[in-house]
Amino acid sequence: MKRKSSGGVEAPDPVDARLGTRLAELRAERGWSLGELADRSGVSRSTLSRAERAEISPTASLLNRLCHVYGRTMSQLLSEVESEPVLLVRAADQPVWEDRDSGFVRRSVSPPHTGLRGEIVEGRLTAGADIAYDRPPVPGLEQHIWVLEGELDVTVQEVEHHLAAGDCLRMRVWGATRFRCAGPEAVRYALAVVLP
Repeated sequence: MKRKSSGGVEAPDPVDARLGTRLAELRAERGWSLGELADRSGVSRSTLSRAERAEISPTASLLNRLCHVYGRTMSQLLSEVESEPVLLVRAADQPVWEDRDSGFVRRSVSPPHTGLRGEIVEGRLTAGADIAYDRPPVPGLEQHIWVLEGELDVTVQEVEHHLAAGDCLRMRVWGATRFRCAGPEAVRYALAVVLP
């Protein structure tokens, strides 16, 4: 998201700017060119360059591909651009990230920490929203999806699971997954993520 600066020029959202800087650092740490990262991630060089310069706000799908390449969860990556984690995060202080193109809103409920393997995320998909990930951010990632409101279709290993409010799906993710709001209303779910 862009914000108008005092001179009328659009400035990048502060989180997008920090995220872009961190993405550039991760690539530099590995000594990769944009071309090498493009080959590894399947994302074009121009899109990667624009994300690193915070000219675009990365989509959930783009971040998922980069997390896969860098071997971290999305929460870990996003926590690296937030302040130091704390033991208690009040509801009003939980970081929220939105992918407006796909209708996905992600709230980091539990404070992610590099020394811990688990985290809790709240996901919301607008009616009709459909997000597909071609790979997990970390192969073998364990996920527990608990639908709080609405209906959600989750496809994992080419098997579709229909979840209604109260249902919980446990899965270990090795390949492509898809999350689709299955009902006429938005869906809200809790996602517990455990690193292998």
